[in-house]
Amino acid sequence: MTTNTQIKQNFIQGMSGISQFWGFPKAMGAIFGVLYVSAVPLSLDELVESTGLTKGAISTNVRTLTRMGLIHPVTKVADRKDYYEAETDFYKSVQTILKGRQNSEFDRAINSVKESLASLEAGEGSFDKKERAFLIERLKALQDFFDAIDNMTRAISKLDRLGINTVQSVIKILK
Repeated sequence: MTTNTQIKQNFIQGMSGISQFWGFPKAMGAIFGVLYVSAVPLSLDELVESTGLTKGAISTNVRTLTRMGLIHPVTKVADRKDYYEAETDFYKSVQTILKGRQNSEFDRAINSVKESLASLEAGEGSFDKKERAFLIERLKALQDFFDAIDNMTRAISKLDRLGINTVQSVIKILK
């Protein structure tokens, strides 16, 4: 028979895996997982105890998760410790992450692809015809992907202005 602790540990491991899949540290997923299945806000010390991570790792990842809007600080009266709880509105979390994309490495990556593609198309560099065509094809494909992500981000931001009920209604229609 599976115990409550085993069920929670399985969920926390799942969050670690999802976090790693999206390019974030496994520790970040574990911290979010622990907070998500906790009925009460937890302190940094409690997170250390629950995850087995160092306090430094907890502190670093908590700052990142807070900045991403995935967890929130909670104040307890007459207690100087910092406590945290998980965001439970995933739609809101995704919006926060996508909006943060506007000022991120993603923009620099988009610009580097655009600049490289423009240089190739202008005939810069000493690539032979075959290699130049290959690189242009590859970079155009990447540019198309980045444009699609950018358009999706804008669409989600516009849907945000409509409200969650409207968005859920649209999704039901699309199913």
